[in-house]
Amino acid sequence: MAEDTLRDVVRFYTEVEEETRLDSGSSQLECDRTKELLRRFLPLPPASVVDVGGGAGAYSFWLAELGYQVHLVDVTPRLADVARARNARAASRLASITVGDARRLSFEEASADAVLLLGPLYHLTERTDRLAALREAERIVRPNGVVCVAGVSRCAGTLDGLALHPTLDVHIVSLRHRAVADGQYRNDTGDPRYFTTAYFHRPEELAQEVSAAGLGEVEVFGIEGPGWLLADFNSRWQDAQRREDILRVARLLEAEPSIRGASAHLLAVGRRPVNRRS
Repeated sequence: MAEDTLRDVVRFYTEVEEETRLDSGSSQLECDRTKELLRRFLPLPPASVVDVGGGAGAYSFWLAELGYQVHLVDVTPRLADVARARNARAASRLASITVGDARRLSFEEASADAVLLLGPLYHLTERTDRLAALREAERIVRPNGVVCVAGVSRCAGTLDGLALHPTLDVHIVSLRHRAVADGQYRNDTGDPRYFTTAYFHRPEELAQEVSAAGLGEVEVFGIEGPGWLLADFNSRWQDAQRREDILRVARLLEAEPSIRGASAHLLAVGRRPVNRRS
């Protein structure tokens, strides 16, 4: 990973309040569905979980409240500081909070029951770096332990632009066309609304990378389904019955190969083999 790419990512999360993103708009669907999938696959508390790229702790503190022993790691010092401030007043505290790189973790081999990579993979733009992060997760998780990996869908930017932010801006159109062509997303507009340096996966590609890192029993799910594209998402989400319908559709379509990529985010789940090859 080029140092300038890393600087782009750290600068973005230093300047943008990522810690509040999941509280509004269709990100609420992403949050609820991610939690739903994690509860399905994580071992029962008080299992130990390493949340790599966990930001300010959106999922870490939720897991701690459920009784998990959670270690939070993030590459952005500001987000780690926000997490530390929250931890100081939390009823259920995190076990540790550190600034670190997903490709080089300080945890001992086979020391965690589960590992989350819910952010790093889509900011590692080179396959070699993504595999390094995945292999680190596989290294520190116990045999038969679960690793949950998030990716941004290859078509997310294009679908978002079409459904939610219609524009004929030629420059923005070129950004999303490149992302569809090779997965590489570069925001050179200077406008943080258009995200930051990233790599967008196809579902089958994400599965292949997780498998290539040595994890087995790999499954990939569409997190949001098509519901995040609704122009009237906020009004529907505020209504309990219509919100449940959005969630029901996401569950129904989560593993359907023909539509998984319509989700903004993907979640791959794999396990460290019991008989791991060294």
